[in-house]
Amino acid sequence: QVQLVESGGRLVQTGGSLRISCAASGRTFSSYYMGWFRQPPGKEREFVANISWSGDSAYYADSVKGRFTISRDNAENTVSLQMNSLKPDDTAVYYCAASYMAGDADVYDYWGQGTQVTVSS
Repeated sequence: QVQLVESGGRLVQTGGSLRISCAASGRTFSSYYMGWFRQPPGKEREFVANISWSGDSAYYADSVKGRFTISRDNAENTVSLQMNSLKPDDTAVYYCAASYMAGDADVYDYWGQGTQVTVSS
């Protein structure tokens, strides 16, 4: 089992940058595929990015491709999301999640409590 705690969310201006992180407990962090999801206000949760167990492969939603970068540090048990060129549409609660395999949100077994990112226009 793994516990996830996100941090770093805050208010930023359009065009700004922000890095959010997720700290994982447990000794088997490298066994998990890690993902970032977000839920904009009044909307469904949506996929943002994921990264493979070793960090050598990442996949992004079209809406963030070229602006966001996911990374992980298996020695520190952390996964991060660097967000550049932020837009008001990026406003959401951001969640990190852990899974034993790649896939959609249904395959993720563990979720953090979320961190709020607000982009002002």
